[in-house]
Amino acid sequence: MFSVNPADGPVLSALYGTEAMRGIMGEAAFLARMLEVEGALARAEARLGIIPAEAAEAISAAAQQPEKLDLAALAVATRNTGYPVVGLVKQLSAMAGPEAGRWTHWGATTQDIIDSAIVLQLRAALALVEDDLDRLNRALAAKAVEHRGLVMAGRTHLQHALPVTFGYKCAIWLSPLISMAERLRQLRPRVLKLQFGGAVGTLASLGDRGLAVSEALAEELGLALPDAPWHVARDGMAEAVCVLGLLTGALSKFATDVMLLMQTEVAEVFEPHAPGRGGSSTMPQKRNPIACEYVLAQARGVQALVPQMLGAMAVDQERGTGPWQAEPLALPQAFTLAHGALAQAIAIAEGMTVDAARMRRNLDSTGGLIVAEAVMMGLAPELGRGPAHDAVHHACDVALAEGVSLAEALSRDAAVTGKLDAAAIARLTDPAGYLGSTQAFIDRVLARMG
Repeated sequence: MFSVNPADGPVLSALYGTEAMRGIMGEAAFLARMLEVEGALARAEARLGIIPAEAAEAISAAAQQPEKLDLAALAVATRNTGYPVVGLVKQLSAMAGPEAGRWTHWGATTQDIIDSAIVLQLRAALALVEDDLDRLNRALAAKAVEHRGLVMAGRTHLQHALPVTFGYKCAIWLSPLISMAERLRQLRPRVLKLQFGGAVGTLASLGDRGLAVSEALAEELGLALPDAPWHVARDGMAEAVCVLGLLTGALSKFATDVMLLMQTEVAEVFEPHAPGRGGSSTMPQKRNPIACEYVLAQARGVQALVPQMLGAMAVDQERGTGPWQAEPLALPQAFTLAHGALAQAIAIAEGMTVDAARMRRNLDSTGGLIVAEAVMMGLAPELGRGPAHDAVHHACDVALAEGVSLAEALSRDAAVTGKLDAAAIARLTDPAGYLGSTQAFIDRVLARMG
């Protein structure tokens, strides 16, 4: 059976998402994590003397065999009840045997098992994202160090503005991604917590043992114990996807810049190249920015899912009738696409090629006009800011009209040469001399890497 979602198909999944994240967030993993919660619940309750130890042992052993589930039968049961847990518990009980099976799912409700299973998936998913984000950040930090002195044209509104260095540009890409790593760490305690509340969140079916079971189950699963059941408070799930939206937004900035720098007319930075990569079916010369394109495509996919997760927070009363059920359509897909975008960004950062000679040619292409501000600021103490602005503006007009360098145009102006000799003009028109606090900013970003 082929998937409707390209991220899950046998062919297009090579472009969207990653196998690693599909392995964590896919349906097979979800079923396995629900069984894991059921097994942990049985062990926790046996420790407290609520169910027989022999029953817990049998349930726990059966729960470790997700491959024995009859998926066709589970699908029929899920269609009938609207949730997979009833059918799953029935099969788990049968696998555990008649004596042990009657103690399965003791005191729990459907959403306890589903939500806690999702949290277990998110724990693995967040660890994967955090590890690969660290890899991306280290690659960009290395590029910032390597190219901290490589002068290039800084561009505003896609036009030459003032000189920067490519290392500075890498640091600007890196800084928000360091913040993303911080956000992911901060997110963990708000998301990785047990859900266990019974039918309406009061654990009434467990009498006065409800809190003890919650504590023991949280310990079994290695999850935090919340202050109260959160089955109708979906802010943690929504926040997780919002953070992914921010992460992919930062990746999009990086990919957009690289894509623009790859343009034929610019040609300063390139994605890593392999034979046939980024090629065209009709134009053999093409090297298209494939990785950048799939960062952007997957980022847009994640960001489109953010409103869906926010809408799912409007859960009615003590059990939702629709909003919560929309989450499975968004949450696994958001993590899959976000990790796909991250993987493409890593490939770019680690394998990019930088054409320093082309950067210099582009920098010099305006004949020094990119440092007009530097000349004006150098002349201002001598002539006053207004006259300095007018003199440099006139020199820029001459340079553009006659196709000469800014230094040449300035050397023709007696008002300028009366204050600046040839060496001073050369110094002021050198892009490397007008980089401001570039190096300090690079150092400050790198210091955040720890």
